[in-house]
Amino acid sequence: MTMGISPGELTDADLFRELGHLYETRLDALRHAADQAYGEHTRRMNQLEAEYLRRHPGREIDPNRLREGARAR
Repeated sequence: MTMGISPGELTDADLFRELGHLYETRLDALRHAADQAYGEHTRRMNQLEAEYLRRHPGREIDPNRLREGARAR
């Protein structure tokens, strides 16, 4: 059984909205959800993130998020 619309069928706006909602609820799911619900949350987050990366393979990488940038801080 699949839950939700396939990430590949979402518009960019819907994909961003879905990711944002998952990130807003992540800590609550970690702390309070049953194991099965937390697993579903993780599965969906992984699907949506994979779709984002598929659509944006050349996304801008913040140099401060790289090892060299962290060392410079």
